Amino acid sequence: MKKLMTLCMIGIFLYACNSNSNNNQQTNRSFPEEKTKTSDASTYDPNRGEGKFDAVEVGDQLDVAMAKEGKTIADVKCASCHKYTEERLVGPGWAGVSEKHKPEWIMNFITNPDPMIDKDPELQAQLELCLVRMPNQNLSETEARSILEFMRQNDGVK
Repeated sequence: MKKLMTLCMIGIFLYACNSNSNNNQQTNRSFPEEKTKTSDASTYDPNRGEGKFDAVEVGDQLDVAMAKEGKTIADVKCASCHKYTEERLVGPGWAGVSEKHKPEWIMNFITNPDPMIDKDPELQAQLELCLVRMPNQNLSETEARSILEFMRQNDGVK
């Protein structure tokens, strides 16, 4: 009985994570000219990503309060799919993310995942491995910045 309940909960969780992606795909089918416009990879900047963040200033030292808030948010919104190590769960692990990507890329991906997945070859390769699109968690700018600071802390910034 416990196994059945666990399996049902996992199924509901996966359905909930995918429902936002399906809604976005349906919207794009309704407006084919918009899909063509947003899926043009020739205008994509792999260092910045796709979104409103052009430059995100982070200090050499960690903002501990912001990182603590970011961990709280990540534990609720991100930890069901991501581990904070290199290990992949549903999505890839977070270890080294803040060293591999620029802060503006991370912020754009956290707040605007669908257009970036559609355009970024590296994210498309991850999607082939993970098989599940990252859902848009509708995070505020402040929440996303806090998660970025937690990612930096996770990568050893002090």
